[in-house]
Amino acid sequence: MSLKAGFPISLDVHERLCVVIGGDDEAASRAISLLDAGAKVIVVNPTINDVLRKLTASGKVIHRGRHFRATDTQGVCVVCNVLREEDFSRSLFDLAQTEGFLVWSIDQPQVSNFMMPAVVSRGHVRIAISTSGASPALASRLRQNGEELFDEEFGQFVDWLGQLREDLKKNEPSESKRRERLLDAVDGFHVTGKVIYPQAWVTYQESASS
Repeated sequence: MSLKAGFPISLDVHERLCVVIGGDDEAASRAISLLDAGAKVIVVNPTINDVLRKLTASGKVIHRGRHFRATDTQGVCVVCNVLREEDFSRSLFDLAQTEGFLVWSIDQPQVSNFMMPAVVSRGHVRIAISTSGASPALASRLRQNGEELFDEEFGQFVDWLGQLREDLKKNEPSESKRRERLLDAVDGFHVTGKVIYPQAWVTYQESASS
């Protein structure tokens, strides 16, 4: 199996133009993720679902109710394509190579120049999960488990740490003492867990060893 592991980064799209091609639930999910990151979002598709209609009506996204045109990428940072049309995705990738924008096409890593990991989001914390395309289903399950593990209290804990850091920057002139206080604040924090494998894997392991 030959898969691209990729180089993990966190991309700053705040106030940057980003395009989502498509109008279904997947398109809405990508649009919301970009909005949460502070992007200016344009959705291009003849039709859009109820979620995207509400976002359009509230002025949070711009909807271009037609098929994609090459000019839609002018000044754009990121394009998320949720249309599973191989020829279109290939032409979009070629355009990205020429125009220099980032493009991701759903379930088509060969015509994408970045990957979209599953993300556990809790407060200021983002935990990205990628299987390098080996199993998107597993990445989704890990995200669900992560959201259960890192609960609302975890978000409040991170907020407290952030406020403590700001207070120390204002009131504690000694850098070494600030560092010591911040290390003390997370002393004792740890994550515990247990991996429970599905029956399909257990059966495979048993048959492979017999």
